[in-house]
Amino acid sequence: MTSRERVLATLNHQQPDGLAIDFGAMRSTGIHVQAYVNLVKALGLNLPPPKVYDVFQQLALPQDEVVARLGGDVVQAHQRRPAFGISNEAWREDALPDGTPILVPEDYRPQLQPDGSELIYDGGVAVAARPKTGLYFDSIVHPYRDAESIADIDRVPVAPMPMEDIDFLADQVKHLYETTDKAILLAFGGNIFEAGQMDFGYEEFFVNLLSEPDMMHHYFNRLTDVYMENLKNLMPRIAPYAPVMQFGDDLGTQINAQISTDTYREMIKPYHQRQYRYVQDNFPACKVFLHSCGAIASLIPDLIDAGVQVLNPVQLSASGMDPAMLKREYGKHLTFWGGGANTPVTMTHGTPEQNARETEELINIFAPGGGYVFTQVHNIQPNVPPENIIAVYDTALAHRRTAVF
Repeated sequence: MTSRERVLATLNHQQPDGLAIDFGAMRSTGIHVQAYVNLVKALGLNLPPPKVYDVFQQLALPQDEVVARLGGDVVQAHQRRPAFGISNEAWREDALPDGTPILVPEDYRPQLQPDGSELIYDGGVAVAARPKTGLYFDSIVHPYRDAESIADIDRVPVAPMPMEDIDFLADQVKHLYETTDKAILLAFGGNIFEAGQMDFGYEEFFVNLLSEPDMMHHYFNRLTDVYMENLKNLMPRIAPYAPVMQFGDDLGTQINAQISTDTYREMIKPYHQRQYRYVQDNFPACKVFLHSCGAIASLIPDLIDAGVQVLNPVQLSASGMDPAMLKREYGKHLTFWGGGANTPVTMTHGTPEQNARETEELINIFAPGGGYVFTQVHNIQPNVPPENIIAVYDTALAHRRTAVF
């Protein structure tokens, strides 16, 4: 099988010829640029400086040689401006703190502040900040923080994706389909819950969710109208080429869902369902992929009902996210995309031998019968030893070569 065929079989819950693997093909299965540089050195590869395509999370764009070495079957179609309004169409030279050369977007020019922090500006407005000792940027703009009525919601303009951005995505997906044998993953977004957290600020969002339901439904409807227009412009052009459309909404913490099942059903699910069912009903060959971190076991039945067909990152360390239970209860309904290595625990603190053993056990749970794309739990952080990354992916590749499940 080609990579594309292997992933398609997996998504259709057919037994592939071997394990389907994702290495760094989306913004939640990626690798921090420092970890990536360390990995390239450990693999003994002599490659040009990597690109940091996601400045929000400082993720490296994996180079073809690394993807091939680690068995990646999936390639990402990138948004034109994935974070903070910064275009990825042109690149400039930069360096990591240790002097290692990298490439960053031409317009990525954070401004150093007197306290050592950095700010990113968009149109003259500071939109993101990174503390002096921080690794990542945080969004700092909350346009609805002081909203108290539907009229206040309507005062903030919202607009669909510009057609030039739609064209950029559609052209890229078609190009990747014609020039690679990889499965193509497109990160659409469509965030409802997280968008509210960002737009209102966390405290105001949770208060309004319970105390101002009419205002929040108006906000969610307005947001979803824009998402639907984007989907209707995009899906007919990318569906023939992309087997998954990735949505996102982090609904869990480490110990529980962020909201009750009743609140999810009343306030969030209708807007998830509107998007997910549109894709399912009109483009059935393109699977609905949801990225949702945390302990979301209590919400999985409703997510499936809303239209989710692929679930990521399968966060093993979160309460209630037992791999055997997930596969047993939901394996007929979901393709699990992730959960193959415990990134914050074993990958970070274990030995290569411990990582290989754990990865073997997890593959043996998730992979039988198809419906499983291998990758670690969320992004590989800068402190993950490269030897552990190699041990994890070599274990996954062993299931490619032997096709034993």
